[in-house]
Amino acid sequence: MSRRHDEPVLITEAQMSFEEEFAARKRRYSLIMACRIPCLILAGVFGIAFNLPLVAVAFIVLSVPLPWVAVLIANDRMPTKARKVNRYRADSQALPSVSEARIIEAAEVLDARAKRTDGPRQARQDGPDHAPPRTGTDG
Repeated sequence: MSRRHDEPVLITEAQMSFEEEFAARKRRYSLIMACRIPCLILAGVFGIAFNLPLVAVAFIVLSVPLPWVAVLIANDRMPTKARKVNRYRADSQALPSVSEARIIEAAEVLDARAKRTDGPRQARQDGPDHAPPRTGTDG
């Protein structure tokens, strides 16, 4: 027996569980906030070690909105997953049309059956004086 598709037909768009979504939001927030620490360290390195205060100020300015951006992105809804959905398509499983198909009408079948049984018929056994068949016991 062979299957047409390896995946089942999708009948619902099930969402991610709350625990999975919360873990993903925490990861995004932590990643963005982790980018702030190198910015502050690089600001100190460029300001003190290389004596480039403009570059140090640029890194500080870059790190200032990161907490706000991290909160906005972490609180945002999860993006919908782009995937090929295996849905039922009526036209892909339709049978090919048959141009020379013979249609069997009920009248034709009954006429043919009547012609075969035109011989002597058994008498009807559902009259009032009809006894049921004997089973071989007199009980």
